[in-house]
Amino acid sequence: MVTSILPLELRGAVVRRRGKRLLGPVDLTVGSEGFTIVMGPNGSGKTTLMRALHGLQRLTEGEAVWAAGMEAVRKRQAYVFQQPVMMRRSVRDNLAYPLLLHGAKKADARAAAEGWAARIDLTEALDRPATQLSGGERQKLALARALIREPELLFLDEPCANLDGRATRDIEALLKVEHERGTRIVMATHDMGQARRLATDIVFLLNGKIHEMGPAEPFFAGPATPEAGAFLKGDIV
Repeated sequence: MVTSILPLELRGAVVRRRGKRLLGPVDLTVGSEGFTIVMGPNGSGKTTLMRALHGLQRLTEGEAVWAAGMEAVRKRQAYVFQQPVMMRRSVRDNLAYPLLLHGAKKADARAAAEGWAARIDLTEALDRPATQLSGGERQKLALARALIREPELLFLDEPCANLDGRATRDIEALLKVEHERGTRIVMATHDMGQARRLATDIVFLLNGKIHEMGPAEPFFAGPATPEAGAFLKGDIV
């Protein structure tokens, strides 16, 4: 039986840059189930928190504690950026690369790539350079590239921020399926409607700290703090 990498705990996590505190102190536990949405105004620390959880951001103070060793953690989590990075290769090669990197046979990797291309409606683009895709197609490719190794935990930083409605619907549909299949998801978004559609729980950041968190339904029905209430109304906080 494979040991879970979760829960992940941030304990007293602080991030400073050039003497300025960007995040913290933060205490947060990411359990084994759920679709967590991280919300907050611009500059509240959403991206810094996501990067700290994933391990891309070094903590100035505190620690991130996983339930498994770092080798397992690196293999079983993935991160999708707001602006996806495309390798200068075909769509097929972009999809197959994570599997090849971890020792999969070329034929198996190509078959998996073709399967995922079908899921994200890019079969006809398999041999096109990934850099020629539209913004929505790139984001779907980045998401499929992250999911092709079946991570236990997926981080997404504003994945639909620059996309039209159709591309956003496609990505949300894919995320819902993966969540139902058991993938633990933590996602930052500025889109209130998207948060209502996807979240099981909310982390609301303000000034680099967790101002409020809990199940999504009561948060949206009646936030516990005036600041969260103002944010939900679209006011500046």
